Amino acid sequence: MTITQLYYVLAVAEHQNFTKAAEKCFVTQPTLSMQIQKLEDELDVIIFDRGKKPIELTEIGRKIVTQAKNIVNESYRIKDIVDQQKGFIGGEFKLGIIPTVMPTLLPMFLKTFIKRYPKIKLKIEELNTEDIISKIIEGHLDAAIAATPLENDFIKERVLYYEPFVGYIPQNHRLHDNKKIDVTDLDLSDMLLLEDGHCFREGVINLCKVFKDHFHDNFQLESGSIETLINLSNEGLGMTLLPYLHTMNISESKKNNLHYFNEPTPAREVSVIYHKSELKMQIINALHNVISGVIRGAIAFQNVNIISPLAK
Repeated sequence: MTITQLYYVLAVAEHQNFTKAAEKCFVTQPTLSMQIQKLEDELDVIIFDRGKKPIELTEIGRKIVTQAKNIVNESYRIKDIVDQQKGFIGGEFKLGIIPTVMPTLLPMFLKTFIKRYPKIKLKIEELNTEDIISKIIEGHLDAAIAATPLENDFIKERVLYYEPFVGYIPQNHRLHDNKKIDVTDLDLSDMLLLEDGHCFREGVINLCKVFKDHFHDNFQLESGSIETLINLSNEGLGMTLLPYLHTMNISESKKNNLHYFNEPTPAREVSVIYHKSELKMQIINALHNVISGVIRGAIAFQNVNIISPLAK
């Protein structure tokens, strides 16, 4: 039995196809199939039911895959231990970022990070919080940037910054003439929200302390785009709340619609998160330091009120 054979088993279990698994492992399909067959012969079991399409794990195969994940992940960590001992900061690093953070934060830190740590190969993926948690636990992500707290026993959280909420209120809205707004002014019945599954939506609902299945009598908004919320708001369909960083590049014609909260300003907590057994801490520390450095000057708010939990 070899780690390579177990790696091939995990690839087939994930893709449920020998050809796709071979492509992922950068080997020919006959080579991959032969190694898995050797493992099955050695153990005297059948790991995959090849008669089904897509290929399925047998009962004993599922148990083997569970253990194989632990063995393969631990084998990867040996190199991580050596890198840490040598002080090496480099190699592949898989990072997930939630949609309401990605478009604003990534341009702020990525160029600086790449320039400072040219030996790190970042692989970045935009994912919702639920998928991020699953991928971190399964070992498909090294870390992620998400709204916290998540209160997950397998994941550690390290706060990067607190991002205030800002009201986007069009001219025909009941709150437009208010210089500043209070949390008590908010009402979900005239507010546009992101579609279900976005943690920012959950933060707004928590902020309002109320939940309704339908926010308007004559339509239900299902949008994954903050820009769409702004455009709909401009059409007189309600107000919305924006993460502060999304307001920094808003056009001059729309800035009059931005309304800040009275202190303490409601905000969300944004953190770098990773598995509790993660060993690429030298890269996580580098990521945390760069982001914290660039964000410090961008968010001047000091007296904020964190709305939690945001996990979704």
